[in-house]
Amino acid sequence: MATNRVFVVFVLPVIFSVIVGGVVLADILQKPDRELNMWPMSHSEGVVSHDDAQIEIIGLSKQYTTTEPVEIQVKIGDSSFDCGDLYITIYSSGKSDVITQGGYFEQCFESTNQIIPVGDEFSIVVDNPGSYEIVTEMVSKQLKNISTKGTFTVK
Repeated sequence: MATNRVFVVFVLPVIFSVIVGGVVLADILQKPDRELNMWPMSHSEGVVSHDDAQIEIIGLSKQYTTTEPVEIQVKIGDSSFDCGDLYITIYSSGKSDVITQGGYFEQCFESTNQIIPVGDEFSIVVDNPGSYEIVTEMVSKQLKNISTKGTFTVK
């Protein structure tokens, strides 16, 4: 009688958990286009739109050639973001495929020099013709986010 209780209380739930987990995992593996996005920029808590936070992409042209580098800087007009991490990501427009990403950590600047990345530059040659979207995001030390985006084409 005691062995039946041990089986029902301890062993049976483990068996059911393994079976249900296997079914869920098998279903996920059947979808190759599934994305794991644990920190989506548009739904992150604390994200401020570019209108309110005064973030601007500097040096972005509307059109580039396949041999011309995309070189940009970012200007922050909100003093609460005077120190943090800057992320610059280029997406294939309309597809959300990441082409490249640059991370610039601990970007601290004085209020007179609000152009980042400090002591570095973002420069990348996009050699495939098409339309692209560039997203810049600044994450402050208080984990507040501001972001803006721009578009350009490569011919």
